[in-house]
Amino acid sequence: MNQKLKILSVMLMMAMGVGLVACNKKQNAEQAAAQQQMPPTTVEVQVVELGIVPLIQNFSGRVSAIETSQVRPQVGGIIDEVLFREGSYVKKGQDLYRINRDNYVSSANTSLAAIHTAEASLVRANSELNAQQASLGAQEANLTAAQANLTSAQATLAQAQADLARVQSLVSIDAVSKQVHDQAKTAVKTAQAGVQSAQAGVKSAQAGVNTARANVESARANVAQAQASINSAKAAHDASLLDMSRTVVKAPISGRIGISAVTAGALVSASQTSALATISRTDMVYVDIQQSSSQMLQLRQQIMSGKAGQGSPEVQIILEDGTVYPLIGRLALEDAKVDEATGSVVLRAVFANPDGVLIPGMYVNANLAQSVVENATILPKTAVSLTPKGEAQVYVVNQDNKIEVRPIKTSGTLQGQWVVTEGLNAGDKVVVMGAAKVKPDQAVEVRVVANPHLQGEQSQNEQPQDEQSPEQTPATQAQNQPNNQAPQQGQNSVMAPANPATSDAQSEAEALADSAEAGN
Repeated sequence: MNQKLKILSVMLMMAMGVGLVACNKKQNAEQAAAQQQMPPTTVEVQVVELGIVPLIQNFSGRVSAIETSQVRPQVGGIIDEVLFREGSYVKKGQDLYRINRDNYVSSANTSLAAIHTAEASLVRANSELNAQQASLGAQEANLTAAQANLTSAQATLAQAQADLARVQSLVSIDAVSKQVHDQAKTAVKTAQAGVQSAQAGVKSAQAGVNTARANVESARANVAQAQASINSAKAAHDASLLDMSRTVVKAPISGRIGISAVTAGALVSASQTSALATISRTDMVYVDIQQSSSQMLQLRQQIMSGKAGQGSPEVQIILEDGTVYPLIGRLALEDAKVDEATGSVVLRAVFANPDGVLIPGMYVNANLAQSVVENATILPKTAVSLTPKGEAQVYVVNQDNKIEVRPIKTSGTLQGQWVVTEGLNAGDKVVVMGAAKVKPDQAVEVRVVANPHLQGEQSQNEQPQDEQSPEQTPATQAQNQPNNQAPQQGQNSVMAPANPATSDAQSEAEALADSAEAGN
């Protein structure tokens, strides 16, 4: 009995299988007939246009003020008053603190009194100098008279000696008397005594002149000493006045001032190491970017080998909340050395910051266009799929309007779209919408859509009038870009060249960047 039941069950199952196979064949036939009756699937395609696409590196950057000044006192004393509001904007030369000036006023008065005393001493010294100079003149006159007297005495002696010689020649022949001869001898002796006396007078007058000259030099020294005392007193007075002026601490630069480290009543000194406050100029800022030396070397080798072209000095940053900063910065300089601790090189960009959005110390993501690739195109992410091996591929509509699978190579993304560097040719029709509804070798109808993000060589730096409304500025476009998650530091990404904002601050940032680049 059991054997019969088993046979009947097997026969029933076989009959059911035959019925199912017949039903499936009928359904497949019906579906094939329906497909033959349905029109081809319509897909949206994008015609490939090859052009130049700027590749950048995305890095973390830190904002720093373009100028920073720590306010410190130049004199010591008690703070009488704080003259600014913390966190406000201050101008260069604005009063910030007032230090008690009583001690400096007293010092200034003392030095002024010393000046008056030294000036009185100078008057007395000049008077004494005049007197000594007058005395010197009298002594020099006495010397002149003594010298004249000596000359006269010497002349008289010479005459007496001549007379004596003549008389002596007459005495031998008894032409003159002995008395005349004696008188001639006496005249010579008298003249000799006169010469000696005149010589003594000259010596005495010369000694008087020497003494008078010494007195004049001493008086002149007293005058010089009095003048030096005046100069010293004036220097001390000027220093006192300078210290007194420094009791008002002024802002060394214009910018936004931070929190004050002291209040009224605090004691400060000129030698203190802590700053009273810090002023930062924030209308323009630096963004310091660190790039590894190996990445920089690889980039330069690619450019030298022709695999990539030189990029743009423009820099775009993304703030911590994910928004794109509306103004474009410019690369100002590249540090001349590699940091031994991190193995990186600092790249510095200059940004205009007219609204104070960028705060010193803030972290940002910086997109730096360091190189460009040629013969590349940009496709939306909906057009690219990945194989199980992780290889990228797209659907291309061939000349027979049938789907064809095409492997490609990508190099990062641009505003949420893939940058394709290999695998496509100019004029290829890539399926960008509807790829999920089709399969290889399937006939399709196409609807061409434009790619607004690609900038080819012919259209680079050009934009038709109907592509940008007058109300939409480059800054507004940057704000309206999709905020995709920023790639990791050092990851390749791309950034379309952005037009700098036409503001005074932006122009100043570009001028500063050009100046820094020229200086390097």
